[in-house]
Parts: sequence; structure tokens; C-alpha cells
Amino acid sequence: MTKKPFVGQSAIAKGLLDLVHTDVCGPLSISARGGFSCFITFIDDHSRYGYVYLMRYKFEAFGRFKEYRLEVENQTSRKIKALQLDRGGEYLSGEFNDYLKENVILSQWTPPGTPQLNRVAERRNRTLLDMVRSMMSFTELPPFFWGHALETAVKLLNISPSKSIPQTPYEIWHGKPAFYKYLRVWGSPAYVKRLVGDKLDSRSSLCRFIGYPKETAGYYFYDPAEQKVFVSRNAVFLEKGFPSDNQRDEVD
Repeated sequence: MTKKPFVGQSAIAKGLLDLVHTDVCGPLSISARGGFSCFITFIDDHSRYGYVYLMRYKFEAFGRFKEYRLEVENQTSRKIKALQLDRGGEYLSGEFNDYLKENVILSQWTPPGTPQLNRVAERRNRTLLDMVRSMMSFTELPPFFWGHALETAVKLLNISPSKSIPQTPYEIWHGKPAFYKYLRVWGSPAYVKRLVGDKLDSRSSLCRFIGYPKETAGYYFYDPAEQKVFVSRNAVFLEKGFPSDNQRDEVD
């Protein structure tokens, strides 16, 4: 039996957090650093500003939503009014539904077998996976760094123009233009000086840039010699001629 075509989505929500889209992706075949095999995205319909949370298991979705809600409602001084989601098992717990009702959040469920009706979140996850595959393919980083690539991809989408809205998601969400000068090529090599105690080590290590910390200024680096990830602002990036490494296997 042929499925009926889907009509286009209605107009974009009028205000921040009037409608939030969410979807879970995974488990992926390769676990990210930290043992994460899934991720959940939240996209504000009005601004298209997105968040991502890495998860070990799909049942963590409820906890991640509570974490997301606390952060964005405090940040914007607004309340989430509606949540659009599919009927994946991670969303169907009585605890999750009771929480939505208690906090007066309207749940907009898509019918079974109709992911097209949750297309904002579905498309976002596809875009993110495409970006991660591309980013990983041009580095010599181990494939379990896809989690860091994913978090970086979300950041880049938030500061990039979108066909759906007149400004970047960042501008609408924060009320000011994004700052671009600090951006670096993901996976690029860099010589990094480490802080040892309260002193700056005079030696530099050849590391790889893998992301932007959320809580502090600086960059995430991976030191392959020590197999450690750390944050630093003291780096000389070697972006000229990069990427030039052999391509890596894609994340499934």
C-alpha cells in the first residue's frame, strides 16, 4: 500500500522555545571516546539553534532533556512550550510523559513509521553525521573521536547561515553576531605548550585540535604521544596544507 505524501511543515514558531524538535541517533558501530554510542539533539524551531548530548544508552534521553531544559530556560528566561518527538522507546516512558505534563510542555508525537513528520530533527541528525564523516575522513585521528567531531559540527551549524531563517541561529538565539576569528580547522596539527603546575612548560608537543570547550576559553587538543585530551590556549596551529592525511574509514 502506497503511503500518502507528507505536506510541508507549518510556519516557523514565533518565539524562542515555543517549539523544540528532538531525535535520538544510534547506537553507532564505533563508540566515541568515553564509551558513548548514541546522541540526542534538540533544535529550537524559531532560531534553529541546536544542542547535542552524547549518550551511552538511549534510555538516557529523559535525563538529557531535563539537562537541556534547565540550561536553555535559564539562558533565555523563557519556557519550553512544546516538544516534537517520534515514538521511539526512549521517549515513551511514563516518567518522561509525566514530567512533560507536570511542566506544562505539550508533546507533539509523530505517528508510528512517519519520521518525515519529525523532519527538522531527522534532517539535523543526517547533516551532523555527514559532517562528522567528512571531518574524520581528513585526519589521522582514531575513529572514536567522532564524538568531538560531532560537538564541533553542532557549533559550526549554529553559526552558519540557514535557508529557514533570516539570520544565523546564533544571532537569533543570543541576540548578537557570532565571533569567527577563533575558528580552527578541525583535526589540524598544532604545537601546544602545556601548563605544568603553575608554570608554562617551555617544551611544545605536536597535538591535534579536536574541539572547543563549552565551559572555558581555549581549545581541546589530543596528544597522541601521551594519548591524552586537554585544554590549552597556547598553541601554534599548522593549518597550511591541511588536510593532507590519508582518508580514514567512515563512521557507520
